[in-house]
Amino acid sequence: MRGALATLVLVLLAACGQEAAGPDMGVILADSPAPTLAAYGFFKDAGAREPADGVVAYDLVNPLFSDHAAKHRFVYVPDGEAADYEPDAVFDFPVGTVLIKTFAFAPDMREPSVNERYRETRLLIHKQEGWAAYPYVWNEGETEASYAPAGAWLELAFTGPGGEPVETEYRVPNQNQCKTCHQLGEAIAPIGPKARNLNHVGPYGRAQLADWSARGLLQGLPDAPPSVPDVHDATASLEGRARAYLDVNCAHCHRLEGSASNSGLLLGWSVEDPVALGIGKHPTAAGRGSGDAIHVIAPGAPDHSILTYRMASTEAGIAMPELGRSLADAEGVALVRAWIAEMPQQ
Repeated sequence: MRGALATLVLVLLAACGQEAAGPDMGVILADSPAPTLAAYGFFKDAGAREPADGVVAYDLVNPLFSDHAAKHRFVYVPDGEAADYEPDAVFDFPVGTVLIKTFAFAPDMREPSVNERYRETRLLIHKQEGWAAYPYVWNEGETEASYAPAGAWLELAFTGPGGEPVETEYRVPNQNQCKTCHQLGEAIAPIGPKARNLNHVGPYGRAQLADWSARGLLQGLPDAPPSVPDVHDATASLEGRARAYLDVNCAHCHRLEGSASNSGLLLGWSVEDPVALGIGKHPTAAGRGSGDAIHVIAPGAPDHSILTYRMASTEAGIAMPELGRSLADAEGVALVRAWIAEMPQQ
């Protein structure tokens, strides 16, 4: 009788989109993506609010701007395994690692946790042959997220963080678009989980990297890992905040291994060459994306800088980043404009 009852419980849990045993490595490492998010067993509930044992919440010092979306991040590292610390690059995660990111919107994004709705969840899974990206789209009842290789367009209307009304077509990227942003040479790779982006107090109220190390998720953590400034921290330098913003929002494409490497514009945190950063640099190709400007960054002149012109645009073929947003990040544009304005004119 007890065996029959246990079987019934398992059946009911599966029917509700729950996995009793937690993350399923067979599903994670399968050749094909699971049809639903619930099949992986990352969460105890159908709505993906309660992580399974071994699935750890994390966040970044500065999240990438995605049309004001709130983001809920989790990492799963197989039991008994750990990521190897890297000082500047993404940590070297073992096969079977999964990075989980859910995008959510509330009716009023000034209070993003009030009545928020999950819209999409993206998985990055480290398979035997490398990383694979899988997008999942939530149904209206938020009871199931289904695999969506073609992506999706979602009509959204909400109040923005500044109190402004927002109506937009939000794009869930298809798999090819995932690869564009996550390109690392011929492969794809995560973007966010680097020491400098994780080194702060995380969602558990503790120093995040030390917490990862204590949990056994990370090995080789040094005493003083690097960190970038919070872009909202007015006590940090304007240059540091602007560079941190460009690092997380732009450098995944604007790096030597990225999809925008042919531009010669490199916006990573560790780049020191002013010309590579765009300061006084002419674009490699002129056109409508340049507006009337002749320099990527014209020191002291944000109105004559291609970088801020493209950041402020929402027009296809001009807007940068060209994927991942349909709105302009007014706060981010203002920050970069202020940094350029304080540069001595050449």
